[in-house]
Amino acid sequence: MSTRISDQRPEPDHILAGIADYVIDYRVVSIGAFETARYCLIDALGCGLEALGYPACTKLLGPVVPGTVVPDGARVPGTGYRLDPVLAAFNIGTLIRWLDFNDTWLAAEWGHPSDNLGGILATADWLSRTRIAHGQEPLRMQRVLEATVKAYEIQGVLALENSFNRVGLDHVLLVKVATAAVCTWLLGGDRQQVINAVSQAFVDGPPLRTYRHAPNTGSRKSWAAGDATARGVMLALFSLKGEMGYPSVLTAPTWGFYDALFKGQAFRLPRSYGSYVMENVLFKISYPAEFHAQTAVECAVVLHPQVAGRLDEISRIVIRSHESALRIIDKKGVLHNPADRDHCLQYMFAVALIKGKLSCEDYEDEAAADPRIDVLRAKITVLEDQRFSADYLDPDKRSIANAVQILFSDGSRTAEVVSEYPLGHLRRRAEGIPVLVDKFRVNLARRFPANQQTVILDSSLNMRELSDMPVNDYLDLYAL
Repeated sequence: MSTRISDQRPEPDHILAGIADYVIDYRVVSIGAFETARYCLIDALGCGLEALGYPACTKLLGPVVPGTVVPDGARVPGTGYRLDPVLAAFNIGTLIRWLDFNDTWLAAEWGHPSDNLGGILATADWLSRTRIAHGQEPLRMQRVLEATVKAYEIQGVLALENSFNRVGLDHVLLVKVATAAVCTWLLGGDRQQVINAVSQAFVDGPPLRTYRHAPNTGSRKSWAAGDATARGVMLALFSLKGEMGYPSVLTAPTWGFYDALFKGQAFRLPRSYGSYVMENVLFKISYPAEFHAQTAVECAVVLHPQVAGRLDEISRIVIRSHESALRIIDKKGVLHNPADRDHCLQYMFAVALIKGKLSCEDYEDEAAADPRIDVLRAKITVLEDQRFSADYLDPDKRSIANAVQILFSDGSRTAEVVSEYPLGHLRRRAEGIPVLVDKFRVNLARRFPANQQTVILDSSLNMRELSDMPVNDYLDLYAL
């Protein structure tokens, strides 16, 4: 019996073809999607500006070789750097993601769709400046917003029912895939070139998730998305140069992605691509907490006034949560660094209960030295609530629920506080957007003088003005 593998070049896997058809042919018409994309843009840039205050982040930025000059280079907001589009994508993506404060998508696989803005902004800015240098029209920010909607959709729909974390792989693969697709489109690529770039992203495969989990949790989780979006840009540029693709990269027996990396499972796509993800994306507005803990932190802040003077009397804290939270942020024992702490449900809750708030600085070594934090952590029991787990995956709910009750040594207890939908959820959008804009104002004030803040705000909050603005002009507003 022959086992010879066919040498006939196959048609592209339907996943590749579907992504390419969507990127090339779909026209975003949802006003809500465009409006939300604008808020995603300013929130991501604001997160990047806040990250510039952390030396562990800024040491990774800038040209690989100091003094490198790139003609028509893409700007890195909040800095003086002008870089090639690949390195600029890494810089911008790393800034956006560093503090775990950018938007989020939760499903079978979780992730942060605004990670793609590293590649989108770098590509669009560099392309615009290059076009101007050759006497051509630059790209407008409307194109950036459309690319953003499409990147969110690709990443988010692929994440709905396909869990990479369960097989030990990291979700930033989906950033690489989405960035490769939309940046090929931004650069003027055709359907085949999009297929080629996306196939290359799958050939790369995802990194291991080990840098997100004990005992190896570390700072790579803060630049992994910058790395992924930069790689997506590079693969898009290669595709535009005519580099070939690999049409059965997913389905090829033995050597394809499904057999080699996904335990033989094929991807499931429960819905067609449109603008669903952008319209339902989750914002991190109040707290820089891993999103599965957002509602737990909200509960802690509510409970703070009741227990602030009785911390020593607490005998037990019971948190009812959902399965994904238990799987990735239910941590006991020593926490070695900020990356470890911001993925520990007990740590985030304890800090918020003690202080009545949670900030990025609370993950640093100085804040973590407060002995009360570990005392409280040891008293926390986290239990799965089956309804919370079901509602987390329900496409009509997408809740991220936590419930908390505190018991005291004298036998008394607080009422249980329940929060199912955090401030950044679609169900609380009207309440959340003004707070998101305030978050952006605060972040602008970290880097820019008052007059520059005003210009950026005025341009960013006027949808018509922003949409028509050349990409390079908008990013120049963020120059130091």
